[in-house]
Amino acid sequence: MVRNIKLVISYDGTAYHGWQTQLNKATIQGTIEKALGIIMKQKIDLTGSGRTDGGVHALGQVANFKADTKIPEDKIKIALNANLPRDIRILESVDVNMSFNSRFDALDKTYMYQIYNDRVGSPFYSRYSCFIPQVLDINKMEEALNLIIGTHDFKGFMAAGSNVKTTVRTVYDAKFLKEENLLRIYINGDGFLYNMVRIIAGTLIDIGKGTKSKDCIEKAFINKDRKVLGQTATPEGLFLMQVNYKNDLTICFDSYRMS
Repeated sequence: MVRNIKLVISYDGTAYHGWQTQLNKATIQGTIEKALGIIMKQKIDLTGSGRTDGGVHALGQVANFKADTKIPEDKIKIALNANLPRDIRILESVDVNMSFNSRFDALDKTYMYQIYNDRVGSPFYSRYSCFIPQVLDINKMEEALNLIIGTHDFKGFMAAGSNVKTTVRTVYDAKFLKEENLLRIYINGDGFLYNMVRIIAGTLIDIGKGTKSKDCIEKAFINKDRKVLGQTATPEGLFLMQVNYKNDLTICFDSYRMS
Protein backbone atom coordinates (compact mmCIF):
# COMPACT_ATOMS: atom_id res chain seq x y z
CA MET A 1 0.00 0.00 0.00
CA VAL A 2 1.31 3.43 -0.92
CA ARG A 3 1.80 5.65 2.13
CA ASN A 4 2.81 9.26 2.70
CA ILE A 5 5.61 9.55 5.29
CA LYS A 6 6.66 12.77 6.94
CA LEU A 7 10.19 13.21 8.25
CA VAL A 8 11.55 15.76 10.73
CA ILE A 9 15.24 16.19 10.02
CA SER A 10 18.25 17.73 11.76
CA TYR A 11 21.51 18.29 9.92
CA ASP A 12 24.87 19.99 9.95
CA GLY A 13 25.07 21.57 6.50
CA THR A 14 28.83 22.21 6.52
CA ALA A 15 29.78 19.38 4.16
CA TYR A 16 26.84 19.79 1.78
CA HIS A 17 25.94 21.97 -1.19
CA GLY A 18 22.57 22.82 0.31
CA TRP A 19 19.31 20.91 0.50
CA GLN A 20 18.36 20.44 -3.14
CA THR A 21 19.73 17.55 -5.17
CA GLN A 22 22.51 18.57 -7.56
CA LEU A 23 24.40 16.49 -10.10
CA ASN A 24 27.72 15.20 -8.76
CA LYS A 25 27.43 17.23 -5.55
CA ALA A 26 26.64 16.11 -2.03
CA THR A 27 23.30 17.52 -0.83
CA ILE A 28 20.97 16.79 2.06
CA GLN A 29 18.04 15.78 -0.15
CA GLY A 30 20.19 13.58 -2.38
CA THR A 31 21.81 11.83 0.59
CA ILE A 32 18.46 11.04 2.23
CA GLU A 33 16.92 9.90 -1.07
CA LYS A 34 19.82 7.50 -1.56
CA ALA A 35 19.31 6.04 1.92
CA LEU A 36 15.56 5.75 1.32
CA GLY A 37 16.21 3.91 -1.94
CA ILE A 38 18.28 1.32 -0.08
CA ILE A 39 15.62 0.84 2.60
CA MET A 40 12.51 0.97 0.41
CA LYS A 41 14.11 -0.82 -2.59
CA GLN A 42 12.47 1.72 -4.90
CA LYS A 43 13.21 5.20 -6.22
CA ILE A 44 12.07 7.83 -3.74
CA ASP A 45 11.40 11.50 -4.44
CA LEU A 46 11.68 13.57 -1.26
CA THR A 47 9.81 16.87 -0.95
CA GLY A 48 11.25 19.38 1.52
CA SER A 49 9.52 22.29 3.23
CA GLY A 50 12.06 24.56 1.54
CA ARG A 51 15.64 24.77 0.36
CA THR A 52 18.61 25.63 2.52
CA ASP A 53 21.88 26.85 0.98
CA GLY A 54 25.27 25.21 1.25
CA GLY A 55 26.62 25.44 4.79
CA VAL A 56 23.21 26.18 6.34
CA HIS A 57 21.99 23.92 9.14
CA ALA A 58 18.61 22.65 10.36
CA LEU A 59 17.20 21.48 13.64
CA GLY A 60 13.66 20.97 12.35
CA GLN A 61 13.53 20.64 8.57
CA VAL A 62 10.42 18.80 7.38
CA ALA A 63 10.09 16.60 4.30
CA ASN A 64 7.72 13.94 2.99
CA PHE A 65 7.80 11.09 0.51
CA LYS A 66 5.39 8.48 -0.86
CA ALA A 67 6.30 4.81 -0.99
CA ASP A 68 4.75 1.37 -1.23
CA THR A 69 6.10 -0.12 1.98
CA LYS A 70 5.05 -2.12 5.03
CA ILE A 71 7.84 -0.83 7.28
CA PRO A 72 6.27 0.57 10.50
CA GLU A 73 6.50 4.36 10.68
CA ASP A 74 8.76 4.44 13.74
CA LYS A 75 11.12 1.87 12.19
CA ILE A 76 11.71 4.09 9.15
CA LYS A 77 13.52 6.62 11.32
CA ILE A 78 15.73 3.89 12.80
CA ALA A 79 16.54 2.39 9.40
CA LEU A 80 17.32 5.76 7.88
CA ASN A 81 19.68 6.79 10.68
CA ALA A 82 21.52 3.50 10.24
CA ASN A 83 22.10 4.35 6.57
CA LEU A 84 22.84 8.07 6.87
CA PRO A 85 26.06 9.90 7.78
CA ARG A 86 26.24 11.18 11.34
CA ASP A 87 25.73 14.80 10.29
CA ILE A 88 22.16 14.02 9.16
CA ARG A 89 19.66 12.65 11.68
CA ILE A 90 15.99 11.76 11.25
CA LEU A 91 14.16 12.88 14.40
CA GLU A 92 10.65 11.70 13.46
CA SER A 93 9.05 9.49 10.82
CA VAL A 94 5.25 9.42 10.83
CA ASP A 95 2.39 8.48 8.52
CA VAL A 96 0.38 11.46 7.32
CA ASN A 97 -2.59 12.06 5.06
CA MET A 98 -1.89 11.35 1.39
CA SER A 99 -2.65 14.98 0.56
CA PHE A 100 0.04 16.34 2.91
CA ASN A 101 2.80 18.31 1.20
CA SER A 102 5.64 19.55 3.40
CA ARG A 103 6.27 22.56 1.18
CA PHE A 104 2.81 23.85 0.30
CA ASP A 105 1.09 23.02 3.60
CA ALA A 106 3.55 24.90 5.81
CA LEU A 107 1.95 27.71 7.83
CA ASP A 108 5.11 29.33 9.15
CA LYS A 109 8.81 28.77 9.73
CA THR A 110 11.29 29.85 12.34
CA TYR A 111 14.92 30.61 11.48
CA MET A 112 17.75 31.43 13.83
CA TYR A 113 20.94 33.28 12.94
CA GLN A 114 23.82 32.90 15.36
CA ILE A 115 26.64 35.41 15.82
CA TYR A 116 29.81 34.83 17.85
CA ASN A 117 30.85 38.28 19.05
CA ASP A 118 34.25 38.44 20.72
CA ARG A 119 37.79 39.67 20.07
CA VAL A 120 38.91 36.11 19.30
CA GLY A 121 36.92 33.48 17.43
CA SER A 122 35.89 30.17 18.94
CA PRO A 123 37.01 26.87 17.37
CA PHE A 124 33.83 25.29 18.72
CA TYR A 125 31.46 27.76 17.04
CA SER A 126 33.35 28.37 13.78
CA ARG A 127 31.02 26.03 11.83
CA TYR A 128 27.84 27.23 13.53
CA SER A 129 28.07 31.00 13.80
CA CYS A 130 29.23 34.15 12.08
CA PHE A 131 32.32 35.52 13.83
CA ILE A 132 32.22 39.29 14.42
CA PRO A 133 35.19 40.73 16.38
CA GLN A 134 33.91 44.33 16.43
CA VAL A 135 31.83 45.71 19.29
CA LEU A 136 28.15 45.64 18.31
CA ASP A 137 25.45 48.07 19.44
CA ILE A 138 22.79 45.53 20.40
CA ASN A 139 20.16 48.18 21.15
CA LYS A 140 20.35 49.61 17.63
CA MET A 141 20.24 46.11 16.15
CA GLU A 142 17.15 45.26 18.16
CA GLU A 143 15.41 48.48 17.14
CA ALA A 144 16.12 47.68 13.49
CA LEU A 145 14.95 44.06 13.87
CA ASN A 146 11.58 45.23 15.19
CA LEU A 147 11.03 47.17 11.95
CA ILE A 148 10.72 43.98 9.90
CA ILE A 149 7.79 42.64 11.93
CA GLY A 150 4.54 42.75 9.98
CA THR A 151 3.50 42.37 6.36
CA HIS A 152 5.89 44.04 3.90
CA ASP A 153 7.19 43.76 0.38
CA PHE A 154 10.60 42.21 1.03
CA LYS A 155 11.86 42.47 -2.55
CA GLY A 156 14.87 44.48 -1.38
CA PHE A 157 15.73 41.66 1.02
CA MET A 158 15.99 39.04 -1.74
CA ALA A 159 19.15 37.92 -3.51
CA ALA A 160 19.20 37.81 -7.30
CA GLY A 161 18.32 34.57 -9.04
CA SER A 162 14.96 33.85 -7.45
CA ASN A 163 11.72 33.52 -9.39
CA VAL A 164 8.69 34.00 -7.13
CA LYS A 165 5.12 35.15 -7.79
CA THR A 166 5.13 37.69 -4.98
CA THR A 167 7.75 39.18 -2.68
CA VAL A 168 5.23 40.12 0.02
CA ARG A 169 5.83 38.20 3.24
CA THR A 170 4.63 38.44 6.84
CA VAL A 171 7.07 38.30 9.74
CA TYR A 172 5.04 37.35 12.82
CA ASP A 173 7.80 37.81 15.36
CA ALA A 174 11.50 38.57 15.59
CA LYS A 175 13.72 38.79 18.63
CA PHE A 176 17.25 38.69 20.03
CA LEU A 177 18.63 36.38 22.66
CA LYS A 178 22.12 37.06 24.04
CA GLU A 179 24.11 34.56 26.05
CA GLU A 180 27.66 35.65 26.86
CA ASN A 181 29.44 35.90 23.48
CA LEU A 182 26.60 34.40 21.46
CA LEU A 183 23.94 36.57 19.87
CA ARG A 184 20.96 34.76 18.38
CA ILE A 185 18.42 36.34 16.04
CA TYR A 186 15.09 34.48 15.78
CA ILE A 187 12.66 35.25 12.96
CA ASN A 188 9.26 33.61 12.50
CA GLY A 189 7.21 34.21 9.37
CA ASP A 190 4.86 32.76 6.80
CA GLY A 191 7.66 32.37 4.25
CA PHE A 192 11.10 33.63 3.31
CA LEU A 193 12.69 34.80 0.07
CA TYR A 194 16.07 33.64 -1.25
CA ASN A 195 18.74 34.72 1.28
CA MET A 196 16.19 36.91 3.08
CA VAL A 197 17.22 35.90 6.61
CA ARG A 198 20.94 36.19 5.82
CA ILE A 199 20.41 39.66 4.32
CA ILE A 200 18.47 40.73 7.42
CA ALA A 201 21.20 39.33 9.68
CA GLY A 202 23.98 40.96 7.66
CA THR A 203 22.18 44.30 7.70
CA LEU A 204 21.71 44.08 11.47
CA ILE A 205 25.42 43.32 11.87
CA ASP A 206 26.31 46.41 9.82
CA ILE A 207 23.87 48.50 11.89
CA GLY A 208 25.50 47.12 15.05
CA LYS A 209 28.93 48.11 13.72
CA GLY A 210 27.67 51.59 12.86
CA THR A 211 28.30 51.30 9.11
CA LYS A 212 24.56 51.31 8.37
CA SER A 213 21.61 53.16 9.89
CA LYS A 214 18.35 51.45 10.82
CA ASP A 215 16.71 53.81 8.31
CA CYS A 216 17.97 51.53 5.54
CA ILE A 217 15.26 49.02 6.53
CA GLU A 218 12.45 51.46 5.74
CA LYS A 219 14.23 52.60 2.56
CA ALA A 220 14.40 49.01 1.35
CA PHE A 221 10.66 48.57 1.92
CA ILE A 222 9.92 51.76 -0.03
CA ASN A 223 12.51 51.50 -2.82
CA LYS A 224 12.69 47.68 -2.96
CA ASP A 225 16.42 48.13 -3.55
CA ARG A 226 18.83 45.49 -2.27
CA LYS A 227 21.73 47.96 -2.49
CA VAL A 228 20.53 50.12 0.41
CA LEU A 229 20.85 47.22 2.84
CA GLY A 230 23.95 45.66 4.37
CA GLN A 231 25.97 42.57 3.63
CA THR A 232 24.59 39.05 3.16
CA ALA A 233 25.68 37.25 6.32
CA THR A 234 27.66 34.03 5.94
CA PRO A 235 25.71 30.74 5.72
CA GLU A 236 27.22 28.91 8.69
CA GLY A 237 25.31 31.02 11.21
CA LEU A 238 21.88 30.14 9.81
CA PHE A 239 19.61 27.41 11.19
CA LEU A 240 16.13 26.35 10.09
CA MET A 241 14.64 25.72 13.51
CA GLN A 242 11.03 24.68 12.96
CA VAL A 243 8.24 24.37 10.41
CA ASN A 244 4.65 24.52 11.62
CA TYR A 245 1.54 22.99 10.09
CA LYS A 246 -2.17 23.23 10.88
CA ASN A 247 -3.37 20.67 13.45
CA ASP A 248 0.12 19.18 13.55
CA LEU A 249 1.37 17.88 16.88
CA THR A 250 4.42 16.07 15.56
CA ILE A 251 6.79 18.99 14.99
CA CYS A 252 9.77 18.97 17.32
CA PHE A 253 11.45 21.90 19.09
CA ASP A 254 8.27 23.63 20.25
CA SER A 255 10.50 25.49 22.73
CA TYR A 256 11.64 27.65 19.82
CA ARG A 257 8.11 28.69 18.88
CA MET A 258 7.81 32.40 19.59
CA SER A 259 4.76 33.69 21.42
